[in-house]
Amino acid sequence: MTASAPPFAFPADTIAFLDELRSHNTKAWFEANRGRYQTAYVEAAKAFVHAVTPILEAIVPGISAEPRVLGSIFRIHRDTRFSPDKRPYKDHLDLWFWEGDRRTAVSGLFVRVSPDMVGVGAGSHSFDKIALAAFRRAVADTHTGAEVAHIVAGIEAAGYELGGQSYSRVPRGYPAEGPAARFLRHSAMFVHHDESPELALDHERLLPTLTRHWTALAPLHRWLLAHLQQT
Repeated sequence: MTASAPPFAFPADTIAFLDELRSHNTKAWFEANRGRYQTAYVEAAKAFVHAVTPILEAIVPGISAEPRVLGSIFRIHRDTRFSPDKRPYKDHLDLWFWEGDRRTAVSGLFVRVSPDMVGVGAGSHSFDKIALAAFRRAVADTHTGAEVAHIVAGIEAAGYELGGQSYSRVPRGYPAEGPAARFLRHSAMFVHHDESPELALDHERLLPTLTRHWTALAPLHRWLLAHLQQT
Protein backbone atom coordinates (compact mmCIF):
# COMPACT_ATOMS: atom_id res chain seq x y z
CA MET A 1 0.00 0.00 0.00
CA THR A 2 1.39 3.39 -0.95
CA ALA A 3 1.25 6.59 1.05
CA SER A 4 -1.26 7.97 -1.47
CA ALA A 5 -3.64 5.08 -0.77
CA PRO A 6 -3.88 4.61 3.01
CA PRO A 7 -5.88 1.73 4.47
CA PHE A 8 -9.64 2.03 4.11
CA ALA A 9 -12.73 0.11 5.20
CA PHE A 10 -16.45 0.71 5.08
CA PRO A 11 -18.18 1.46 8.39
CA ALA A 12 -19.96 -1.49 9.99
CA ASP A 13 -23.28 0.27 9.46
CA THR A 14 -22.90 0.00 5.68
CA ILE A 15 -23.42 -3.76 5.89
CA ALA A 16 -25.97 -3.44 8.70
CA PHE A 17 -28.00 -0.87 6.77
CA LEU A 18 -28.07 -2.99 3.61
CA ASP A 19 -28.96 -6.11 5.59
CA GLU A 20 -31.84 -4.38 7.35
CA LEU A 21 -33.00 -2.81 4.10
CA ARG A 22 -33.24 -6.31 2.62
CA SER A 23 -35.73 -7.24 5.35
CA HIS A 24 -37.59 -3.91 5.36
CA ASN A 25 -37.60 -2.88 1.72
CA THR A 26 -40.30 -0.23 1.95
CA LYS A 27 -40.43 3.51 1.45
CA ALA A 28 -41.55 4.02 5.06
CA TRP A 29 -38.54 2.17 6.48
CA PHE A 30 -36.16 3.90 4.10
CA GLU A 31 -37.44 7.36 5.00
CA ALA A 32 -37.12 6.54 8.69
CA ASN A 33 -33.51 5.53 8.05
CA ARG A 34 -32.60 8.19 5.50
CA GLY A 35 -29.86 9.55 7.77
CA ARG A 36 -28.20 6.13 7.81
CA TYR A 37 -28.53 5.93 4.02
CA GLN A 38 -26.70 9.24 3.73
CA THR A 39 -23.83 8.29 6.04
CA ALA A 40 -23.52 4.51 5.57
CA TYR A 41 -24.24 4.41 1.83
CA VAL A 42 -23.60 7.77 0.14
CA GLU A 43 -20.83 9.23 2.31
CA ALA A 44 -19.12 5.86 2.81
CA ALA A 45 -19.17 5.26 -0.94
CA LYS A 46 -17.73 8.71 -1.63
CA ALA A 47 -14.92 8.06 0.84
CA PHE A 48 -14.24 4.71 -0.83
CA VAL A 49 -14.00 6.31 -4.29
CA HIS A 50 -11.53 8.89 -2.99
CA ALA A 51 -9.46 6.15 -1.32
CA VAL A 52 -9.39 3.83 -4.32
CA THR A 53 -8.73 6.43 -7.02
CA PRO A 54 -4.89 6.31 -6.78
CA ILE A 55 -5.01 2.52 -7.04
CA LEU A 56 -7.28 2.61 -10.08
CA GLU A 57 -5.14 5.23 -11.82
CA ALA A 58 -2.03 3.11 -11.28
CA ILE A 59 -3.73 0.07 -12.84
CA VAL A 60 -5.61 1.88 -15.64
CA PRO A 61 -4.24 5.38 -16.27
CA GLY A 62 -7.01 7.71 -17.36
CA ILE A 63 -9.81 5.80 -15.69
CA SER A 64 -12.73 7.84 -14.32
CA ALA A 65 -13.63 7.65 -10.64
CA GLU A 66 -16.34 10.14 -9.68
CA PRO A 67 -17.34 10.26 -5.99
CA ARG A 68 -21.04 10.98 -6.56
CA VAL A 69 -24.30 9.16 -7.09
CA LEU A 70 -24.80 8.62 -10.85
CA GLY A 71 -21.03 8.92 -11.20
CA SER A 72 -19.10 5.98 -9.79
CA ILE A 73 -21.82 5.34 -7.20
CA PHE A 74 -24.95 3.62 -8.45
CA ARG A 75 -28.24 4.90 -7.11
CA ILE A 76 -29.99 2.79 -4.50
CA HIS A 77 -33.42 3.10 -6.12
CA ARG A 78 -34.49 0.23 -8.36
CA ASP A 79 -36.14 0.76 -11.75
CA THR A 80 -39.33 -1.25 -11.26
CA ARG A 81 -41.20 -0.09 -14.39
CA PHE A 82 -40.73 -3.33 -16.33
CA SER A 83 -40.04 -5.73 -13.47
CA PRO A 84 -42.46 -7.95 -11.56
CA ASP A 85 -40.24 -7.30 -8.51
CA LYS A 86 -41.57 -4.05 -7.11
CA ARG A 87 -39.18 -3.68 -4.19
CA PRO A 88 -38.13 -0.01 -4.38
CA TYR A 89 -34.50 -0.29 -3.21
CA LYS A 90 -31.38 -2.30 -3.96
CA ASP A 91 -29.91 -4.19 -1.00
CA HIS A 92 -26.34 -3.73 -2.24
CA LEU A 93 -23.94 -0.92 -3.10
CA ASP A 94 -22.49 -0.91 -6.62
CA LEU A 95 -19.53 1.17 -7.76
CA TRP A 96 -18.17 1.44 -11.29
CA PHE A 97 -15.09 2.97 -12.92
CA TRP A 98 -14.77 3.57 -16.66
CA GLU A 99 -12.84 5.31 -19.43
CA GLY A 100 -14.15 7.85 -21.91
CA ASP A 101 -17.80 8.94 -21.92
CA ARG A 102 -19.68 7.22 -19.12
CA ARG A 103 -22.80 6.87 -21.27
CA THR A 104 -21.01 4.96 -24.02
CA ALA A 105 -18.28 3.17 -22.04
CA VAL A 106 -18.15 -0.49 -23.07
CA SER A 107 -16.12 -1.81 -20.15
CA GLY A 108 -15.07 -0.90 -16.66
CA LEU A 109 -13.79 -2.05 -13.30
CA PHE A 110 -16.41 -2.54 -10.62
CA VAL A 111 -17.12 -3.59 -7.06
CA ARG A 112 -20.27 -4.56 -5.16
CA VAL A 113 -20.72 -4.45 -1.39
CA SER A 114 -23.60 -6.48 0.05
CA PRO A 115 -24.47 -8.41 3.22
CA ASP A 116 -23.47 -11.59 1.36
CA MET A 117 -20.17 -10.69 -0.28
CA VAL A 118 -17.79 -8.14 -1.71
CA GLY A 119 -17.83 -8.69 -5.45
CA VAL A 120 -15.02 -7.39 -7.64
CA GLY A 121 -14.68 -7.60 -11.39
CA ALA A 122 -14.10 -6.10 -14.81
CA GLY A 123 -15.58 -6.09 -18.28
CA SER A 124 -18.97 -5.52 -19.87
CA HIS A 125 -22.31 -7.01 -18.79
CA SER A 126 -24.07 -6.23 -22.06
CA PHE A 127 -23.02 -5.26 -25.59
CA ASP A 128 -25.34 -3.05 -27.57
CA LYS A 129 -25.72 -3.79 -31.31
CA ILE A 130 -22.76 -1.67 -32.36
CA ALA A 131 -20.48 -3.05 -29.66
CA LEU A 132 -21.59 -6.62 -30.35
CA ALA A 133 -20.75 -6.26 -34.04
CA ALA A 134 -17.32 -4.82 -33.18
CA PHE A 135 -16.75 -7.59 -30.64
CA ARG A 136 -17.52 -10.31 -33.19
CA ARG A 137 -15.23 -8.75 -35.79
CA ALA A 138 -12.39 -8.56 -33.25
CA VAL A 139 -12.94 -12.12 -32.04
CA ALA A 140 -13.07 -13.49 -35.60
CA ASP A 141 -9.89 -11.64 -36.62
CA THR A 142 -6.82 -13.88 -36.45
CA HIS A 143 -4.64 -11.37 -34.57
CA THR A 144 -7.10 -9.75 -32.18
CA GLY A 145 -8.92 -13.04 -31.60
CA ALA A 146 -5.65 -14.65 -30.54
CA GLU A 147 -5.02 -11.69 -28.22
CA VAL A 148 -8.27 -12.10 -26.31
CA ALA A 149 -7.88 -15.89 -26.21
CA HIS A 150 -4.46 -15.41 -24.58
CA ILE A 151 -5.86 -12.88 -22.09
CA VAL A 152 -8.76 -15.12 -21.10
CA ALA A 153 -6.48 -18.16 -20.80
CA GLY A 154 -4.37 -16.25 -18.27
CA ILE A 155 -7.42 -15.08 -16.34
CA GLU A 156 -8.90 -18.56 -16.21
CA ALA A 157 -5.56 -20.08 -15.21
CA ALA A 158 -5.56 -17.67 -12.26
CA GLY A 159 -8.87 -19.16 -11.11
CA TYR A 160 -11.39 -16.64 -12.43
CA GLU A 161 -14.52 -17.61 -14.36
CA LEU A 162 -15.48 -15.74 -17.54
CA GLY A 163 -19.12 -14.68 -17.94
CA GLY A 164 -21.22 -13.42 -20.80
CA GLN A 165 -22.04 -16.47 -22.93
CA SER A 166 -25.69 -16.42 -23.98
CA TYR A 167 -25.81 -18.34 -27.29
CA SER A 168 -25.56 -22.09 -27.74
CA ARG A 169 -23.98 -21.82 -31.19
CA VAL A 170 -21.66 -19.53 -33.11
CA PRO A 171 -23.67 -17.02 -35.18
CA ARG A 172 -24.04 -17.75 -38.88
CA GLY A 173 -21.26 -16.33 -41.02
CA TYR A 174 -18.55 -16.64 -38.36
CA PRO A 175 -15.94 -19.40 -38.03
CA ALA A 176 -16.82 -22.19 -35.62
CA GLU A 177 -13.14 -23.02 -35.11
CA GLY A 178 -10.14 -21.01 -34.01
CA PRO A 179 -8.51 -19.77 -30.80
CA ALA A 180 -11.35 -17.40 -29.92
CA ALA A 181 -14.38 -19.02 -31.60
CA ARG A 182 -15.95 -19.85 -28.23
CA PHE A 183 -16.37 -16.14 -27.55
CA LEU A 184 -18.65 -15.68 -30.57
CA ARG A 185 -21.35 -17.23 -28.38
CA HIS A 186 -21.08 -14.27 -26.01
CA SER A 187 -23.29 -11.19 -25.85
CA ALA A 188 -21.13 -9.77 -23.05
CA MET A 189 -17.74 -10.45 -21.50
CA PHE A 190 -16.96 -9.98 -17.84
CA VAL A 191 -15.43 -11.57 -14.76
CA HIS A 192 -16.89 -11.51 -11.25
CA HIS A 193 -15.07 -12.71 -8.17
CA ASP A 194 -16.72 -12.86 -4.75
CA GLU A 195 -14.98 -12.33 -1.43
CA SER A 196 -16.57 -12.63 2.01
CA PRO A 197 -18.63 -9.63 3.21
CA GLU A 198 -16.22 -9.14 6.12
CA LEU A 199 -13.64 -7.87 3.62
CA ALA A 200 -15.56 -4.58 3.34
CA LEU A 201 -14.84 -3.90 7.02
CA ASP A 202 -11.16 -4.91 6.97
CA HIS A 203 -8.87 -1.87 6.86
CA GLU A 204 -5.79 -3.92 6.12
CA ARG A 205 -7.15 -6.24 3.41
CA LEU A 206 -9.84 -4.38 1.45
CA LEU A 207 -7.78 -2.19 -0.89
CA PRO A 208 -4.91 -4.68 -1.38
CA THR A 209 -7.41 -7.41 -2.28
CA LEU A 210 -9.21 -5.20 -4.80
CA THR A 211 -5.85 -4.15 -6.23
CA ARG A 212 -4.82 -7.76 -6.76
CA HIS A 213 -8.03 -8.68 -8.55
CA TRP A 214 -8.23 -5.56 -10.72
CA THR A 215 -4.60 -5.94 -11.75
CA ALA A 216 -5.30 -9.50 -12.91
CA LEU A 217 -8.46 -8.50 -14.79
CA ALA A 218 -7.32 -5.20 -16.32
CA PRO A 219 -6.02 -6.81 -19.57
CA LEU A 220 -9.57 -7.92 -20.39
CA HIS A 221 -10.87 -4.39 -19.81
CA ARG A 222 -8.11 -2.91 -22.00
CA TRP A 223 -8.84 -5.34 -24.85
CA LEU A 224 -12.56 -4.54 -24.79
CA LEU A 225 -11.84 -0.82 -24.70
CA ALA A 226 -9.38 -1.01 -27.60
CA HIS A 227 -11.65 -2.97 -29.92
CA LEU A 228 -15.22 -2.03 -28.98
CA GLN A 229 -15.35 1.51 -27.65
CA GLN A 230 -16.30 4.23 -30.10
CA THR A 231 -14.19 7.39 -29.89
